[in-house]
Amino acid sequence: MNCLWLAAKLRLKEWRERAGVFLKRNMLSKSQGIDGILVTVGLCIIALLLCVVMKEQLTNLIRDVVGQMGEKAKNILDSDVA
Repeated sequence: MNCLWLAAKLRLKEWRERAGVFLKRNMLSKSQGIDGILVTVGLCIIALLLCVVMKEQLTNLIRDVVGQMGEKAKNILDSDVA
């Protein structure tokens, strides 16, 4: 009887260890890559909200930045010629 009890106890311990390894490997580990996807989706949602809510202000900002860059480029090119 003691021998059967000991064998059953060892098998139970073995199954617990296997279950623990399985859980650590498959259930409790962090999946790779999902964080980057979530961050990208979040940033896209924020960008879309900004475009919808602040359309006119963003248009003016982009127009000003592009205009200033154009002027700087023109000044640089003009100063090289002279």
